[in-house]
Amino acid sequence: MERLDDEAQWIVLMGFIVSIGIFFLAIIISQSTIVGQTTSEAVLEFPKTEIQDVRSEVIGLAKAWEVTANAGELAKRAAVLEDLRVLAMARKNAVLTVSVDPVTLADDPFNESRITIHFNNGVTEYDEFHKEYIEK
Repeated sequence: MERLDDEAQWIVLMGFIVSIGIFFLAIIISQSTIVGQTTSEAVLEFPKTEIQDVRSEVIGLAKAWEVTANAGELAKRAAVLEDLRVLAMARKNAVLTVSVDPVTLADDPFNESRITIHFNNGVTEYDEFHKEYIEK
C-alpha cells in the first residue's frame, strides 16, 4: 500500500497560521494608532493655558487684597470676581466660579487666603483649593 503524500498539507496549514498571525498583528497596530489619536486629542482639548491664566490672576488678586476690608472694598472684590466669571463665559464658554476667603489668626505672623477655583468648559472640569499665605 502506498503512503499518502501529506507534505503539502503542512505547507497550507503553516500558511494559514502565518496569515492569521499577520491579521491579528494588523488589528493590534490599527488599535494602537486609535489609542494614540484619542490620547493626543485629549491632551489638546485640555484648557491648560486658560486655567493657568485664571489661577495666576486670582492668586495675584488675593495677594494684592488686604485681609481686613470695609464693605466698599468687599463690593469691589465681588465685582472683580464677577468680571472674571463673565469674561470666562464670553471668551471660552466656560463656567468659572472663584472665591477668595481671607482668614486672620491673631497669633499667626501670616494672613491666610483660601482660594477656590472651579472651571468647566463642557469637556473639562477642573477644581482647585489653594491656600495663599501673606506676611502681615
